[in-house]
Amino acid sequence: MFRSIQRAVGCAAVLVLGLSACGGGGEPVAEADAETSAPVSTAGEPSGSEPSVSEPPATEPASPNAPALDLRIVSLSPSATEMIFAIGAGDLVVAVDDQSNFPEAALAVQTDLSGYTPNIEAIAAYEPDLVLHDGTTDLGAQLDGIGIDDWVGAAPTSFDDIYVQIEELGAATGRSAEATALVTDMRAEIEAAVAAAERDVPLRYYHELDPTLFTVTSNTFIGQVYGLFGLQNIADTTEGTTDYPQLSAEFLVSQSPHLIFLADTKCCGESAESVAARPGWETITAVVDGNIIAIDDDIASRWGPRIVEFVAAVSDAVAATAGS
Repeated sequence: MFRSIQRAVGCAAVLVLGLSACGGGGEPVAEADAETSAPVSTAGEPSGSEPSVSEPPATEPASPNAPALDLRIVSLSPSATEMIFAIGAGDLVVAVDDQSNFPEAALAVQTDLSGYTPNIEAIAAYEPDLVLHDGTTDLGAQLDGIGIDDWVGAAPTSFDDIYVQIEELGAATGRSAEATALVTDMRAEIEAAVAAAERDVPLRYYHELDPTLFTVTSNTFIGQVYGLFGLQNIADTTEGTTDYPQLSAEFLVSQSPHLIFLADTKCCGESAESVAARPGWETITAVVDGNIIAIDDDIASRWGPRIVEFVAAVSDAVAATAGS
């Protein structure tokens, strides 16, 4: 949601109640019978050095009564980066964090700034008018202290949260029409994807975050994506206190999901072949039927415009099981 930049554009977010998705802060906690801890992000370390990218001359802050068209923006959130470029405001971005690798145009302003451990001095060196981040650190307070506006795009709890964030960024950058058009297209594409994969008999699924079998429950935003198709999440039957439980191999095999979605193909090199070769997994329905679906890690963990691709991948997987 907006912080101090909200005064400049007069925008207010209406958020929908729910539970936070993966990527919104804390690490996943293992379920009751697990002994290992959750995986730790490998984000880059902050830099205190001078920025290495070339910069246009600094501009004066915009009038509080009109959308700013000449902002200098620093994005420390890959999801926000994808949104800001998708609405045609990429020309305002002077720096993005080390995890923002999409779209290709963002690579021209990619730096070693970290959204996980932000360095206020390194950020300020880019002389930004507006900093985009996810609100999981105390960066907002630090930016307030030196008079830099910020925009907070927290992990969503619903699709409406995503649409609100896109429209907020559109208002902040003078791209409201582009943001509205993007949201309209996303809604239509998601609706079409869901309609293309309707089925009467629900399927069980497992969404893999990493090879140590961390996953998500239906309470997360990722779980809501699968919920669009009426899929049954095997993790919902666990008795832990987290929405990011770690399953045991024995439990997973016993549940025998119809579909296995791998969101660890880039980070960990997992594939349908590596999963099928796991001891005891040869009896799982998804393995027997060949329904192991590789999902781009970034698309599955970010809530920008490419969430449509995630929904489409699930739609294709469900549609492919017709008759099973």
